[in-house]
Amino acid sequence: MTDSTPSGPRARAYEIVLSAVERDIATGRLRVGDRLPGERDFAAQLGVSRPSVREAVRALEAMGVVRAAVGQGTDGGTIVIPGSSTALTRLLRLHIGLSTFPMPDAIDARVMLERWSCRLAAQEATPEELDLLRETLASMRRPDISHAEFNDLDTRFHVQIADAGHNRLVADMTTAIRDAMHWWIMQSFAQRDDWDDLVIELRAGHEAVFESIEAHRPAEAAERVEAHIRSSYALLHWTRGTD
Repeated sequence: MTDSTPSGPRARAYEIVLSAVERDIATGRLRVGDRLPGERDFAAQLGVSRPSVREAVRALEAMGVVRAAVGQGTDGGTIVIPGSSTALTRLLRLHIGLSTFPMPDAIDARVMLERWSCRLAAQEATPEELDLLRETLASMRRPDISHAEFNDLDTRFHVQIADAGHNRLVADMTTAIRDAMHWWIMQSFAQRDDWDDLVIELRAGHEAVFESIEAHRPAEAAERVEAHIRSSYALLHWTRGTD
């Protein structure tokens, strides 16, 4: 680990630890599978207290950056782990809920990401990935599909497109933003008294997007996914954070 100094005189002690870990990951000194120094040694290296190290480790665990376990040997210590979209999803959900990120901003971000992922999928999707998308669309056609089932399939469809683009960062960010909107989508579904008509319209948007991806028309796929996303949110009558 490198030495670290606070970014300013008012920096809290645990932020010194976070800054040291962030810098060592960025410079390659820390990689997936590496262990952080023991609590006592880490505190001494950085000139902070052991409780400050513990606070920083808890924050890093919440971010999905490390796994901390008591004990010795291969299973003990604080280990850097591969990232996932789970922590990012949680963070986005909270900030959207607090209107830190107003819903229109989240929708615009989703449009930008999914335009790109649809372009990539139209160019890169394998036959197996196209089959997965077909299966998801077929499941959406089930009669008497529930709100929760449709929403899960809707999310799966968009995540599968992102995965088919073979860009991991775009896929993880798409997953995080889509999952962060889950609660609001479900609330909007529950407020509708025309569920069957809504499903038909939403499903038509998905099928149009898939048609363009399957036909390897990247520009058209991008246009269609934007039209689908924007029309979907208009149909769902967002009331929070959209005025």
